[in-house]
Amino acid sequence: MKLTSSAFREGESIPKQYTGDGADVSPPLAWDSVPEGVKSFALICDDPDAPRGTWVHWTLYDLPPEARSLAENTPRTRTLANGARQGLNDSGKIGYAGPYPPSGTHRYYFKLYALDARVNRDPGLTKAHLLQAMQGHILAEAQLMGRYSRR
Repeated sequence: MKLTSSAFREGESIPKQYTGDGADVSPPLAWDSVPEGVKSFALICDDPDAPRGTWVHWTLYDLPPEARSLAENTPRTRTLANGARQGLNDSGKIGYAGPYPPSGTHRYYFKLYALDARVNRDPGLTKAHLLQAMQGHILAEAQLMGRYSRR
């Protein structure tokens, strides 16, 4: 699988509008080369460079198998119109929370998982609970890394 964004390329800077310094809306994402047998997708966005350890910016799961993209500014609702469910970020809120590093340049990994089952849990899962629910069901993974600095 391949995960891309029309807003930034692998390793490039994430535009300000997708950060806590801007409008703090989620970037557009798209994926292709999906394996056979996919029943759902899950997405995790995190920052391994956070001072207190990896900071989770977004968890999303039960995206339908026919989905191949997420539009910019995904609503911060527990459930999306297509049935996908959103989990908690490390701010304790549902949905996307954009980059807002305290200092330096941080890396933000958007990780997409193709699953052979639905997660089928209520909205509000943490990253740890989502990873546990996906265990043994991952058919393929793709990631896109962007950088952001508050200079």
